[in-house]
Amino acid sequence: MQLMRGENLKVVIVGGVAAGASTAARLRRLDEGAQIIMFERGEDISFANCGLPYYIGGVIEKRKRLLVQTPKAMRDRFNIDVRTMSEVQKIMPEEKEVEVKNLLTGEIYRESYDYLVLCPGAGPIMPDIKGVDLPNVFTVRNIPDSDIIKQYVEEKKPAKAVVVGGGFIGLEMAEMLHGLGIEAAIVEAAPQVMGALDPEMAAIVHRYLRRQGVKLCLSSKLVGMEGSSQVERVILENGETLDTDIVIMGIGVRPEVWLAKEAGLAVGSTGGILVDDCMRTSDPFIYAAGDAVEVKDFVTGEKTLVPLAGPANRQGWVVANNIASRDVKYNGVQGTAIVKIMDMVVAVTGKNEKSLSKLGRDYLTCHIHPNSHATYYPGSTQMTLKLLFSPGEGQILGAQIVGYDGVDKRIDVLATAVRAKMTVYDLQELELAYAPPFSSAKDPVNMAGYVAANILQKAVQVVPWEEVPERVAGGAFLIDVRAPKEVEKGGVEGACNISVDELRARMDEIPKDKEILVFCQVGLRAYIAARILAQNGYDVKNIDGGYKLYRELREN
Repeated sequence: MQLMRGENLKVVIVGGVAAGASTAARLRRLDEGAQIIMFERGEDISFANCGLPYYIGGVIEKRKRLLVQTPKAMRDRFNIDVRTMSEVQKIMPEEKEVEVKNLLTGEIYRESYDYLVLCPGAGPIMPDIKGVDLPNVFTVRNIPDSDIIKQYVEEKKPAKAVVVGGGFIGLEMAEMLHGLGIEAAIVEAAPQVMGALDPEMAAIVHRYLRRQGVKLCLSSKLVGMEGSSQVERVILENGETLDTDIVIMGIGVRPEVWLAKEAGLAVGSTGGILVDDCMRTSDPFIYAAGDAVEVKDFVTGEKTLVPLAGPANRQGWVVANNIASRDVKYNGVQGTAIVKIMDMVVAVTGKNEKSLSKLGRDYLTCHIHPNSHATYYPGSTQMTLKLLFSPGEGQILGAQIVGYDGVDKRIDVLATAVRAKMTVYDLQELELAYAPPFSSAKDPVNMAGYVAANILQKAVQVVPWEEVPERVAGGAFLIDVRAPKEVEKGGVEGACNISVDELRARMDEIPKDKEILVFCQVGLRAYIAARILAQNGYDVKNIDGGYKLYRELREN
């Protein structure tokens, strides 16, 4: 059901950060006559919450740089009635009114609407344990939060910190605290940081963090905090204790849906507000967007919660278009994200193995370790790229990259490929920018396509490292085709070293009645070896990811 457009249209928006501000600005561009009121219970609107850790750490020096828009700027440029420190406490759908409390004066009043847009966001998850309310326990969700943490760090000069949660915010906060000279420990209940990564990719991050001096307490659930006036140590489920001067809670967030629930709006199976592909709730005059809504996963079609700024802004844009009678659909979220951890960069898009396995979806994977640009040009660094794709047609289902330089460029190309429903064969054909300072003639994205296509076309058979011990125990013959000097620096127990360049001359040393497993440093030479052996009648398989991945898994 749509209303007549014009100067009498009145739209009330609850929440003024990513989704809310995006809705308001887009709606004004489409309808100059509409009355738009934005309620925000905090002091600020449209602030860069993704930048909060960097403000705390001093990377972003000026607080005002976090303010993308201010209430005055929104009023002046977009003629939007912005009311900060105003909390919407109740929705009356039948009357098409909301009840609002002015948090400064205590005044409670009603405001009518033609359309209501809910963008309440998500709140931090806080465990119900002793000590969580002590003054040196903090969350990082808004600018006042970051102000308090920054002031505490500057005045109290803590020596040790515990960050609870190894997600994006937790890792960024650990980086910032470490950069300030504070000894940081990350406590994570799961066996790895960054749940969007698969375990072998997370292992690379673990190794790096430990080398930087960050303590990792994985598979470690926080069960208590001790201290009188403030937390002095945290207690883990396994009995370990960590001394600390400050605790940052980054366990995760939960969609704020109480307002929607009390108004009788439908809530989805994930706990987010249920919306259709126009971002309309179960009430035709109420829309919702941002971290509080349940959306469709673009790759699998399943319902999901993805609290990311990019999707929230897009959803707000979609809401505004539909209120203004432009039929625009939100086609789903694929979870593209990136995080900087000191010098390391980690990025993901689409689905990972864990989620695909849980859904019972068939998939294939490959790992490559390309350089960020031509190795003969100074400054090249290596990255590890994992590609997930479907059997048969080879549609790209997801990608993960851990590296240093050029990670952002590659994940964006792969995110675009996922959105376009491209195949690994399409990756082979992409014509990407090349010059020695920026890439190689075969970009890492192209290389991933070639490797995946080889698997699909059965030019090579691959096995993961996890299967190697069992296969060797069953009689498989393991060959390291690296040069002897490389093997001297580290090898795999039980492997026979025959370099790829000597393979043809030493083929009589390789049994034809056994399964042959080959590996090199990153996979390329092993692929060449596998092609040689396969064409000489051997049952040969390439171990995915090479010795580099083996080392990461072993040292994790």
